[in-house]
Amino acid sequence: MNRAMNEAEWGGLADLPCQTRDGSVTTDTPTAISAWYQGLVRQSWSQPAGHLGNVGLNEMRLTREDNVRKRIFLKAGFAAASLLLAPLAAIAEDLPYGLKSGKPFEGTKLNILSVVTPQFDGLMLRDSEFTELTGIKTDWTFIPFGSLQEKINAEGIAANGTFDVVNYLDSWGPPNAHWLMPIDKLMERDGISMARYPAAFARSARFEGKTLGFPLRAHAQLMFYRKDLIPEPPKSWADVIRIGKELKESNPDISPLALYYNNDGNRQNLFIWLNFIWAVGGDIFNDDWTPAWTGEEALKATEDYIALHTVHKVTNPNSLAFVEQDARQSFMQGKSAMIPVWWWAYSGFRNPDTSTLTKDQVGFTGMPSYEGVTKTYAISMPFSISEYSDNKDAAWEFMKWLSNPEMDKANATVREVGGKTIINNVVTHISSLQDPDVNAANDGIQAAAWDSLRESDIMPQIPEWPEVGDILSAAIAEAAAGGDTRQLMMDAAEQAERVLRRAGRIQWAQDIGRVKPSPDTPEIR
Repeated sequence: MNRAMNEAEWGGLADLPCQTRDGSVTTDTPTAISAWYQGLVRQSWSQPAGHLGNVGLNEMRLTREDNVRKRIFLKAGFAAASLLLAPLAAIAEDLPYGLKSGKPFEGTKLNILSVVTPQFDGLMLRDSEFTELTGIKTDWTFIPFGSLQEKINAEGIAANGTFDVVNYLDSWGPPNAHWLMPIDKLMERDGISMARYPAAFARSARFEGKTLGFPLRAHAQLMFYRKDLIPEPPKSWADVIRIGKELKESNPDISPLALYYNNDGNRQNLFIWLNFIWAVGGDIFNDDWTPAWTGEEALKATEDYIALHTVHKVTNPNSLAFVEQDARQSFMQGKSAMIPVWWWAYSGFRNPDTSTLTKDQVGFTGMPSYEGVTKTYAISMPFSISEYSDNKDAAWEFMKWLSNPEMDKANATVREVGGKTIINNVVTHISSLQDPDVNAANDGIQAAAWDSLRESDIMPQIPEWPEVGDILSAAIAEAAAGGDTRQLMMDAAEQAERVLRRAGRIQWAQDIGRVKPSPDTPEIR
């Protein structure tokens, strides 16, 4: 406080009771000064010159002879007010998560399209905090995963901005990139880096060098197994075969392995196959975008993947008809002893409302190696802002709140939100994957997932991938049903090459000698 005035000039100001604007009386110095100053300024404009009227200080009145003191009081008032208001302004600016102060988008309502999952239930049940901080309201629409792709495609075609923020599978991003808003400039402005996510997760939300959203639901692959039936978990696919054959002898009523070979339209039967071909150095495409799965090592790896069902017969007999959900149900119902699947399934496996298994029966380990190498497939479901939205700025505020690290951690450690039980172990920030509290709350599964993600990759981020992926998925399903694996994969390569030539991808790449870009450089159109 400016002490240019002596105690006489203050006239006991700091010690006197003062009536505030709401009628209460205070002797608190800052409150008294603030109330006094507001009254002083208010009445100085309404009273005749030289007369300030009642300023709330013991009915003190100033006369024309008090002009000197009036100037001193005004000077002190402005100084006191500025000191009082400065902290308030700082507080107003200091909103969490980098949110804008002053509620510039108050009254805006955002429509959110999301997949059905307990993880996002937990976020939705917390969004009252977002509304309190910003004045922005949200309305969530939840769609089952099996119907989400069709809904996303319909929204892109309608182009009417019904939803401001949408949630989608990463491989659907490239075909829909024309209506998903890049956020790189906004991230740079607000100090957000995609380095907070594992590399595979970060890549899954990018297309042609642009970041389309945040990978808020993202998964690593793990092998889950029955601890009461399998003392030592498998470290390799050879171990899986050995353990499976032993289980068929010791527990004939339980299938050793739940796999999913069905051609379901979401290309789920490629999820484990990718582990096999990547392990031998194979890939989906060559550098010139021609199919790469016809190389000798890749073909042998594909045959070994199919042989789990057709030759070794360690899979559930229904694996041909199984999609991922069916395989999970088989494990939860105690009908299969092992399942390679996304880490998020752990919460359902140990949940008595969804599983017949107890927590003590369920174990997990890293994905098995093939030919001595482990390389896994990672997947994500980003949230993005629609280019058709009329509320892009407000939607970005929501994205900042939705993706903040504190939320990521809380959503995997707090088991009840808004009176509803939330069982979720999915986190996507590196900080959360390594966080001791998060791991303690989830039996260390985040640490296992982080280890899995060290050597992981994603499906190709090109617009043609859904069509090519469907061709591959059909070939895998037919091979698992007893078809000639090699011939089916060769036929799939011919079909895929026609698709890629028709799209101009192969020809364009070959004409200029262009090779496949790295994940951080723009892809070929």
